[in-house]
Amino acid sequence: MCLGLPGRVVAVTEGSDLVDVEVAGTVRPIHVGLLDGPWNPGDWILIHSGFALERMTEEEARDAHSMLRSLAGGELTHDARPA
Repeated sequence: MCLGLPGRVVAVTEGSDLVDVEVAGTVRPIHVGLLDGPWNPGDWILIHSGFALERMTEEEARDAHSMLRSLAGGELTHDARPA
């Protein structure tokens, strides 16, 4: 089973397929080359294994966070991230 995580773009470097994305309080580079840009801070994406799989609306991301919190037993923190 694969699990995609919603993340929010926080920084974009022009000319790069990597954007900085915040997931559960941690910012990491994510490859967005599989999707069409442009990318802007505040955009939401579904992430798996360091790649953006699809764009999400803020509402879709909120729903996914809610589901993940319920699976994690309440709070979605660094310790609640899947390995």
